Amino acid sequence: MNLFDAKSIIADLGLAGVLGILFTETGLLIGLVFPGDSLLFLAGVAASGTAAALIGVHLSVAGLFIGAPIATILGSQLGHYIGHRFGRPFFDRPDGRFFNRARVAATEKWLKKYGPGRAIILARYVPFVRTLINPLCGVVRVPAGKFFLYNVIGGILWSDGVALLGFILGERLKGSIDKYLLPIIGVIIVLSLLPLLLEIVRELRTKRHLS
Repeated sequence: MNLFDAKSIIADLGLAGVLGILFTETGLLIGLVFPGDSLLFLAGVAASGTAAALIGVHLSVAGLFIGAPIATILGSQLGHYIGHRFGRPFFDRPDGRFFNRARVAATEKWLKKYGPGRAIILARYVPFVRTLINPLCGVVRVPAGKFFLYNVIGGILWSDGVALLGFILGERLKGSIDKYLLPIIGVIIVLSLLPLLLEIVRELRTKRHLS
């Protein structure tokens, strides 16, 4: 079993493994190393009608589409609590392979640039930012009620949205999933960056309008 490989997680751990990884990715710093987007996408494929032929395991549709947002929302709430409870010292640690201060600085810039609401929602689609944004919101004392609201909105849009894309594709695929992995990864990357790109385009248009 490989916890860094989405297909291995689904095949060996099933729905419980998917939900556990989603919770960990959004709630704990160790989640920086886990595959969030690709895991959700392949979990959606695994919930489709052709899942057994494609992946060798079938996930519950209801379990995935109800459980995934709950796992991501609860994980993010844990991250917010940890940041609120332990504050800035939580991030004062030596740079490592996955965790480093540059990522923290980038996430702080993200939070200041877009404000708590948009930052929390858009961060769901950006690897490492969706992990660090939650404790940082706790550090800067984003009100619990406001964080919860945008956490719920972002959690549902991201988890069910990405899983739904996988589910739809799974209904149309035939044969082994392996030959589709590279195109799927490419699609995931594009979709993950799309909200950010749209926000950048909108910001550029606003600046042109004001100039």
